[in-house]
Amino acid sequence: MAQPKRGPGRGLSAILGESNIDVRDLRKPVGYINKSIVDEKTPQDTSDILRIPIDRIEPNPFQPRMSFDQEALEELAESIRTFGLIQPVTVRRKADGKYQIISGERRFRACRLAGMDMIPAYIRDANEQGMLEMAIVENIQRENLDPIEVAMSYRRLIEECNLTQEQMAERVGKKRVSVTNYLRLLKLPAKVQHDLKVGLLSVGHAKVLLGVEDPVLQERLCDAVVKDGLSVRQLEEKLNRLGKEPKPAAPAQQDLPDSYYKVLEHIGKYFGNNISLKRSASGKGTMTIRFDSDGEMQAFLNALENANL
Repeated sequence: MAQPKRGPGRGLSAILGESNIDVRDLRKPVGYINKSIVDEKTPQDTSDILRIPIDRIEPNPFQPRMSFDQEALEELAESIRTFGLIQPVTVRRKADGKYQIISGERRFRACRLAGMDMIPAYIRDANEQGMLEMAIVENIQRENLDPIEVAMSYRRLIEECNLTQEQMAERVGKKRVSVTNYLRLLKLPAKVQHDLKVGLLSVGHAKVLLGVEDPVLQERLCDAVVKDGLSVRQLEEKLNRLGKEPKPAAPAQQDLPDSYYKVLEHIGKYFGNNISLKRSASGKGTMTIRFDSDGEMQAFLNALENANL
């Protein structure tokens, strides 16, 4: 039985203040309506997002996850109805004109539950690996990408081109800590990602919210920023009044030796990069791993046993 989510304390409303503005009126679902429907143009840029009719997409028969929690799928479907699908799925083109899921089957199933007739997707062609890598890097160089699109492009380079964060940082000409901070944006709640994507929040706001562990509080603070037009400094002040001073997002990462990043990359791939590491100046620290299923832990155990560790 799912445990009820713990909400923030009663003092939060007094500090955040009440407003007559309904935040729902300020948000519209992300539908990628500015993206072309598949097959409408030739040639199509596979580094970009295209919309595919849902009846032309089919699950991957080799999907390692065999069961999906129905309650969690319903929650994701409701989120998609409200905010749209923030992170597109990735598919491969088949000879019969259909498309098969490479990654994002849980999102695909939730989209069907939500009643979507079009799904935004990246299309992975069976082209040379180097060409795909160049296409994604070129896409990252565009000036009109929003922060979530940048973060998703970074993740594509890691997952589809088999690059480490260090290699990816070299490809895009960024510092690795910058890459890491962008990837962390994908761990924010859907509501926060939506507002960051459409420009209701800045990356500075998002970095402050990343220092808050409670996702319910993250969403409430996000609402406050949208309703009241809070600056990053004002958001920090509200957190200070709550006794929830945000943790610095970047400095903790900047002080880590390169070998620590390799640990995060190697272990994190088994847990959706849902791993964090803190280290003090003396070298002491903690590493926290959060996992979504027994399957993730079993896959990690199998890797350890295969390596005789």
